[in-house]
Amino acid sequence: MTRIVSYFKSLLLIELAQGLFLTGKYLFRPKYTVMYPVEKLPQSPRFRGLHALRRYANGEERCIACKLCEAVCPALAITIDSEQRADGTRRTTRYDIDLFKCIFCGFCEESCPVDSIVETHIHEYHFDKRGQNIATKPQLLAIGDRFEAEIAARRAADAPYR
Repeated sequence: MTRIVSYFKSLLLIELAQGLFLTGKYLFRPKYTVMYPVEKLPQSPRFRGLHALRRYANGEERCIACKLCEAVCPALAITIDSEQRADGTRRTTRYDIDLFKCIFCGFCEESCPVDSIVETHIHEYHFDKRGQNIATKPQLLAIGDRFEAEIAARRAADAPYR
């Protein structure tokens, strides 16, 4: 009996008619399209985008070269070299992040004891030439300097949940 019913359904093209009815139902309704470069959807304060290195208020970089972010990175995207300074503190000489390898998991941000490396809200970036996918220490510090106010505001908004 079910074979006969399925045969007549396939013969009468009922599934096709249902699909055409659904298409016709939504054909004349207003469309929901976001004109992306002009209109932007709201972002969560916890969004993880491009990385940045932060500085203290006196201008000194926060990173103490503990290499926890390098150790915890599951994609092995972070490379850190450090040296001892004259005052006995350890600072980074090289801090590179390969953005092709990075999976933007946020582990580096969570493991940092001095809140030096953060992931910003920036998701619109591109590379023109080979090698630009490596974010170096001066680039990361420049991003941190440029967006420090926004980074601090987002960190303050997220503070009750940490």
